[in-house]
Amino acid sequence: MERAPLLPLLLLAAVALAAVSGTEVAYNDRALVIDGERRIVISGSIHYPRSTPEMWPDLIRKAKEGGLDAIETYVFWNGHEPRRREYNFEGSYDIVRFFKEIQDAGMYAILRIGPYICGEWNYGGLPAWLREISGMQFRMHNHPFEREMETFTTLIVDKLKEAKMFAGQGGPIILSQIENEYGNIMGKLNNNESASEYIHWCAAMANKQNVGVPWIMCQQDDDVPSNVINTCNGFYCHDWFPKRTDIPKIWTENWTGWFKAWDKPDFHRSAEDIAFSVAMFFQKRGSLQNYYMYHGGTNFGRTSGGPYITTSYDYDAPLDEYGNIRQPKYGHLKDLHNVLKSMEKILLHGDYKDTNMSSTNVTMTKYTLDNSSACFISNKFDDKEVNVTLDTGATHVVPAWSVSILPDCKTVAYNSAKIKTQTSVMVKRPEVETVRESLAWSWMPVNLQPFMTDEKGNFRKNELLEQIATSGDQSDYLWYRTSFEHKGEATYKLHVNTTGHELYAFVNGKLVGKQHSPNGGFVFQMETPVKLHSGKNYISLLSATIGLKNYGALFEMMPAGIVGGPVKLVDTVTNTTAYDLSNSSWSYKAGLAGEYRETHLDKADDRSQWSGGLNGTIPVHRPFTWYKATFEAPAGEEPVVADLLGLGKGVVWVNGNNLGRYWPSYVAADMGGCKQCDYRGTFKAEGDGLKCLTGCNEPSQRFYHVPRSFLKAGEPNTMVLFEEAGGDPTRVNLHTVAVGAACAEAAEVGDQVALACSHGRTISSVDVASLGVARGKCGAYEGGCESKAALAAFTAACVGKESCTVPHTEDFRAGSGCDSGVLTVQATC
Repeated sequence: MERAPLLPLLLLAAVALAAVSGTEVAYNDRALVIDGERRIVISGSIHYPRSTPEMWPDLIRKAKEGGLDAIETYVFWNGHEPRRREYNFEGSYDIVRFFKEIQDAGMYAILRIGPYICGEWNYGGLPAWLREISGMQFRMHNHPFEREMETFTTLIVDKLKEAKMFAGQGGPIILSQIENEYGNIMGKLNNNESASEYIHWCAAMANKQNVGVPWIMCQQDDDVPSNVINTCNGFYCHDWFPKRTDIPKIWTENWTGWFKAWDKPDFHRSAEDIAFSVAMFFQKRGSLQNYYMYHGGTNFGRTSGGPYITTSYDYDAPLDEYGNIRQPKYGHLKDLHNVLKSMEKILLHGDYKDTNMSSTNVTMTKYTLDNSSACFISNKFDDKEVNVTLDTGATHVVPAWSVSILPDCKTVAYNSAKIKTQTSVMVKRPEVETVRESLAWSWMPVNLQPFMTDEKGNFRKNELLEQIATSGDQSDYLWYRTSFEHKGEATYKLHVNTTGHELYAFVNGKLVGKQHSPNGGFVFQMETPVKLHSGKNYISLLSATIGLKNYGALFEMMPAGIVGGPVKLVDTVTNTTAYDLSNSSWSYKAGLAGEYRETHLDKADDRSQWSGGLNGTIPVHRPFTWYKATFEAPAGEEPVVADLLGLGKGVVWVNGNNLGRYWPSYVAADMGGCKQCDYRGTFKAEGDGLKCLTGCNEPSQRFYHVPRSFLKAGEPNTMVLFEEAGGDPTRVNLHTVAVGAACAEAAEVGDQVALACSHGRTISSVDVASLGVARGKCGAYEGGCESKAALAAFTAACVGKESCTVPHTEDFRAGSGCDSGVLTVQATC
């Protein structure tokens, strides 16, 4: 028998050993220690159910190319266990597949089990069925909650262990988190002893899992268990330090923007301010920093929390809701990451000294190791630049609200306020100008008849019940129905007191009133005139939730629905109560008929119920109506969105996939932050001093993401709308999203100016090449000193190409009549 050569066998053995060998993760006071090396870790949050499995590789690749080392994600308990002991790990909830994609990209991962997550996710990720368990107290020291929490935590850990996803098994996970932001609410739970026992139980339970990597707790600054690392969340964490001296300084959530509510405009946090916060964090001994979010994505289905949080969870992140690169935020941070990584050893091993330079707002930090040094200069003044002279004798100008980084303490390699990367203006293009006309709509009325009496329900009760506990949050909707005998005809005011978000009232089968609560209050009274006839009268009240509360002390106890009432009929003459129906016999039923029939799936046996079509007409502005149309998938790879302007409120599906709630009729408030935007100064998302808002007095959300994986090429696609409030579907349109204008600047001769389109589009024209512009912004620059030489150079190098890079030269000034000025270039894709 011929023997195999020895060397190839040894190589195979080495490869096999490497495949099963693990990564050791430890820590000290300066950093995570990975396989014996102190490491700076730059991470970004990407939530697997807020995108699709088909999007994951591209999102992760872009994160890695943006200079990230790790991907951080929550684990979504109510998504994985929607009913007790019934589990979902399919599709967008295939958590193992998500971590394998991270592993395949050669990146680390941070696992945030929680299992309470907040995250603007429905009910903070906690399943509503927990409320059905006797003796249950959420997030307190009690056996029912701790049993369920441990059961789920163990399930997730075991599933990931089986797939060898932890670092010690050769997987990507280097950190795990238990609980979430508990320190923010501990003092408000009215039971300090139980809260303390619970958080220490969490740490003990987590460490008992033997995952082989450290456990973290964010926002747990007081009463910190000894066997976890506490971390910081916020817009700024440079001045935060853990109280223990043996753990590294970790920032689990650097908020890249803010979430959006139905009544609010869009929040934008500038690239300059985020870079400022990151640079200061590492100036002040930071070791691991995570962007929340790096890709926000979409709250598909009923997953958005709040209440009143939109379907879009874009978060103004470096990757937008659809996965496009958001410039200049993405590129400016990438440049920062490269500089920080070049200084990794000196930052994590070197001695350091902070020196205030004439003011506490101006700090120079010098790191030294062996014969090398690195410096940061931070200027926290938001209204003036400063001149800082180093001990080398060199003077550096540091702009307001910025950090300069000098890897050799001589030359500025990066300043957080000076952006050298492209600015992209994203545009939404109609796929075909006639797409609206090509959508042949048909319609079907919602079958409300079964709910117009109190004869068929799940159960009866002589009281008005709380909605979440009654429905198990399996639907947005819960019917409260009762009947009573009345002698003769009469007119009354129907009065309903509710803690719900929205209410529709029907009397004897007729819609008599509808109302929704203002965001933040969620307690309102509906009063509407009603006519009763002689004999039995029926009152049907449809209460609707619009995302459940996800944050705050005892948030899970915030009621919804018509709990307690009262519901009464008021005499219109005397304004006194004629009938109090609060303790009548109420019949309960969750959901609508179309939900039970799964109308959104467009089943073959239901198709005869639809009216209209290609040559038919459809009713518009009609509440409680189903609409359906077919369309062809837009060509290419650009992200697709549905423009639902003209609709009222409801839910939209494409090929049976739930895109989420829509509510384009809700107009965003006009807030002061829409009037001005300046990156300088502390960024806020609440209270006074808001800035950089857009979308005031516009529909809160007009466009809804249709992931490419939801579409079928070369065959009809079906869009189904459940229009609850009444709207006009004939105005619905489809768009693709891509870079429309690309702009870049160069302050100094020799700087490289790079421009790029996206998704295969090429640069069609160079519109501006100016040494200084007078006004406007990218996509609409005006004035300035035009350089014919620069325009010719960029036109020759860029037109017809997906990307180009051109150096800024002295030749661009020749013949222009311009003595100085920043070179600004604008191109159209």
